[in-house]
Amino acid sequence: MLNKIVGWLVLVPLCLGLVAFALANRQLVPVYFNPFATPAALDPGSAGIPLFIILYVVLLVGVLLGGIATWFAQGHHRRREKHWRREAQHLGQELEAQRRKQGLAGSNSVSEVDDLLELR
Repeated sequence: MLNKIVGWLVLVPLCLGLVAFALANRQLVPVYFNPFATPAALDPGSAGIPLFIILYVVLLVGVLLGGIATWFAQGHHRRREKHWRREAQHLGQELEAQRRKQGLAGSNSVSEVDDLLELR
């Protein structure tokens, strides 16, 4: 619940700030991808794109690239977690097989131990 409150306290002002920024920067800005073109060679009659759209697109691309970089950087942690989950599942199955083999599957003492260890 506290996370939701803090999230709202951060996200609402951030969103309001982005809306205010968009409203304040509605002027059209020409966008060129050739940094070597001279101003005379540029088309003076071309329409531009609103500045806030350019900045929002750059922000979105930055967030996506950061997310992708984080995903790849944390890959070894995910592989390690998958390995240990498989190992725990395998050991749980092996423990259950040993209990069945010894005839202890229905015993109260075993279920009490499992409750304490949170195995079941």
